[in-house]
Amino acid sequence: MKIICVGRNYIEHIKELGNEKPESIVFFLKPDTALVKDNEDFYLPDFSHNVSFECELVVKINKVGKCIPKNYAKNYYDQVALGLDITLRDIQQKAKEKGLPWTLAKGFDYSAPISDFFSLKELNKDIQNINFSLSKNGETVQETNTSLMINSVDEIISYISKFMTLKTGDYIFTGTPKGVGQMQEGDVFTAYLEGKQVLKTCVK
Repeated sequence: MKIICVGRNYIEHIKELGNEKPESIVFFLKPDTALVKDNEDFYLPDFSHNVSFECELVVKINKVGKCIPKNYAKNYYDQVALGLDITLRDIQQKAKEKGLPWTLAKGFDYSAPISDFFSLKELNKDIQNINFSLSKNGETVQETNTSLMINSVDEIISYISKFMTLKTGDYIFTGTPKGVGQMQEGDVFTAYLEGKQVLKTCVK
């Protein structure tokens, strides 16, 4: 399975990091060793001094697809989760300055804590009208609705599938809203999907 992550998909997040709005969808990959499930702890790596959290809606692909038209994309998912795209911001910045890939900054082991998946039918929500948020030590730091995405989930799936085949079980992290920040030892992060706690990660 692949973990595909979309970058720069919320305007306010682009502004807070001083980036430019991309002309096309930006995406990158994480290996399956990035996953952290069952609310297990996250351990700060010793090769970075600026580890950053980014809460995102995650979509699970439910069948194989290639070159999927946008109007058919909704047939390729029916479950969502919340995940953290943990980023080594100092290493990412060095890579950006030299025009190098973000692989180390984004794809290191345990860089993708993720909740259980929930069916859209169970949530009774349109995928482009889902509320989610993240709290740090009890204080809300990220909060948004998926209607604020620059590129919709269907647009993302259609675009990515032009370049690589999507397979059953692939995950797509759909981008983070504003409010990202640095993780410190002792922090507790709790993610909420439509007001329900679905993910908790303690930083060690």
